[in-house]
Amino acid sequence: MYLKIIKNDILRRKGITLITMLFVATAAMLVSLAAILMVNLTGSIDTLMTKAKTPHFMQMHSGVIDINRLTVFAEENGNVDDFQVLEFLNVDGDSIIFDKGSLRGNLQDNGLSVQSKNFDFLLDLEGNIIKVDDGEIYIPICYMKDNTTKVGEKVVILGKEFTIAGFLRDSQMNSSLSSSKRFLISQKDYNEIKSHGTNEYLIQFRLKDMSGIGAFETAYASAGLEGNGPTITYRLFKLINAVSDGLMIAVILLISFLIVAIAFMCIRFTLLAKIEDDYREIGVMKAIGLRISDIKRIYIAKYAAIGGVGCTLGFTLSLLFRGLLLENIKLFMGEGENSYLALPFGIVGVLLVFFAIILHVRRVLKPFSKISATEAIRFGTSQDKTAVTKGFSLWRNRFFNTNVFLGIKDVLVRKGLYTTMLLVLILSVFIIIVPQNLYTTISSKSFITYRGIGSSHIRIDIQQTDNISHKAAKLIESIKGDKDFSKHAVLITKTFQIKTEEGLEESIKIELGDHSIFPVEYSQGTVPIAEDEIALSSINAEELGKEVGDVMTILIDGMEKNLIVRGIYSDITNGGKTAKAVLKDHSDNIMWYVIYGELHDKSLASGKVNEYAEAFKFAKVSEIDEYITQTFGSTMSSVEKASYAAIIIALMITILVTLLFMKMLIAKDRYSIAVMKALGFSNRDISLQYLSRSGLVLTVGVALGILMANTLGETLAGMVISGFGASSFQFEVNPFSAYILCPLLMIVSVMITTMIATSVARQIKITESIKE
Repeated sequence: MYLKIIKNDILRRKGITLITMLFVATAAMLVSLAAILMVNLTGSIDTLMTKAKTPHFMQMHSGVIDINRLTVFAEENGNVDDFQVLEFLNVDGDSIIFDKGSLRGNLQDNGLSVQSKNFDFLLDLEGNIIKVDDGEIYIPICYMKDNTTKVGEKVVILGKEFTIAGFLRDSQMNSSLSSSKRFLISQKDYNEIKSHGTNEYLIQFRLKDMSGIGAFETAYASAGLEGNGPTITYRLFKLINAVSDGLMIAVILLISFLIVAIAFMCIRFTLLAKIEDDYREIGVMKAIGLRISDIKRIYIAKYAAIGGVGCTLGFTLSLLFRGLLLENIKLFMGEGENSYLALPFGIVGVLLVFFAIILHVRRVLKPFSKISATEAIRFGTSQDKTAVTKGFSLWRNRFFNTNVFLGIKDVLVRKGLYTTMLLVLILSVFIIIVPQNLYTTISSKSFITYRGIGSSHIRIDIQQTDNISHKAAKLIESIKGDKDFSKHAVLITKTFQIKTEEGLEESIKIELGDHSIFPVEYSQGTVPIAEDEIALSSINAEELGKEVGDVMTILIDGMEKNLIVRGIYSDITNGGKTAKAVLKDHSDNIMWYVIYGELHDKSLASGKVNEYAEAFKFAKVSEIDEYITQTFGSTMSSVEKASYAAIIIALMITILVTLLFMKMLIAKDRYSIAVMKALGFSNRDISLQYLSRSGLVLTVGVALGILMANTLGETLAGMVISGFGASSFQFEVNPFSAYILCPLLMIVSVMITTMIATSVARQIKITESIKE
């Protein structure tokens, strides 16, 4: 019996059934996709790092190295499971020449390596440890993604020609956020050309107990071992690998939760509309003695069928789209060993949506028992209690057209009825604007200030070169005499020893200079200005247990100096463990220089980059816009895809919700519409009234949606971003997109849909709808 009733009802209301099914399918698809992507991302990262045997602790070092002293330390430390030192031959981009051109202007620190013997293996695209032959070379996978080269082509590095045998996955340096990239060649080839480049060392440790990483870092620093370079741990390697696709998944998760909430509201719409259509039949069924539970079961069975088909369709769609979204994950990290769990997790997500729908339908049907059989048979619709709007009478109206006034008044009189549509519109605006604002923010020039990098026109890095002070002085002198520069800042990174609260000494890298010229964003406190002030990166502050206002002791020339922590900022550079200060230090313990420059005319930036790169070949000169593109390009691309998908989904939701709501409203207002027609109102008048109702609800919804997107949305986005290393966050809003384009898309969608939906009011006949 139920099957026959459901079949007849679906055939009679094909449009409503299809729309409801699409809503359920969209919600199920997004939940399933989020689950599948999350399982694949975490599994792929874990599998890549397990196969590669990523080091738990790595110290990059340029300069003289004492292997024996490091070996003794590793042997004496009980937590060390394995230890090795790898060489990394830095090569200028000009000296890496592909068929399509050199890597000149590339901001990565490209270099040559040989395959490791113990751990930190470089893998091919099948996940196997690469064995490279003489004359062959394996290229970082990022140069395959951007079509720089392909297998079989030639590349000339430091004058020696290699044949590209394949591309490699590097568990440390895969991500664009990693500033270095390793090219793999044979030991023989490496020995032939190692004298032509600048050698750097990767001092690596695998530990027996990862929970002791903090104590190990302290022991390494206290031993005064090599530390002329960034220190990076397993946790940071994992984080860097997750950022790009992790942000996209976070956006999809946020959208999927909102879509599920909207889907429930829309099911409520369709169910209420169905009840309005069936109101007289419900009264008849109650009058002839059918139990409430039996009547409810008819509706539950129908929505169980719709939910089942919708969830199945949504899961199928998630399988179709997963390939596109998994493309980047699989390319850079390969297939995870637990990827077989992705489908079960996707199914679980879909089942949760299905059972939530059934529970929601049961909840909506609770007031069923209050329906009066006599009232339902007599009127054919529910008789709402009409609220009174004092002072809002038609005869007092001086500002609005009569139809517009009646439309607005109906919204004010039946506020509860319109609340659900209002909430849906608010969430739709939220879904459109938040991903857009997030994309605008991370693609803006100012976003780098959340990652410990000053915002300027040009950035110059000087490192890993002999006589660094003399070379830097010549470059700085040139900038001072260049009238095209409006201002510049010179920041020098040096290593200092600090005293912990336990009395131990630890190494810390401090960037010295005037940080107020090109400031970064501070999550707490402000930029250090006085010589007794210091700012710490969030990772350093957490590990040292310091907050703004605390005092830390630093050793300069063997003398203790107390510094007050004035600020805490986010940083992804140099392992995320940095500090900023303006104190004076005349030692030659210089690790590197970073010079920021701003031009009077930004359009000159590209020419200045070429000019200074040519004149000072020891320096890496980059335009800040190009720096952003090369560093965050993959992340921006992922979030951009998610933001465009959010716009399409939100507009689709808006159209469907408006259609459903207007159908429900017209079903509910059949009697009122018939009365208005009897009084002489035309179909055009009635349509204008409904447009006025939609317009008022839409205006309030868009305004509240924009407000919520820029407050709660910013907070939620900040929580997501903080998980990837930025502890402070504010939206960088594109006013045209957020305040003009998005609302305009919503307005057009709602108004056109309202006009289409209210056209059915023309079919309502006075004689059939008005009862004595």
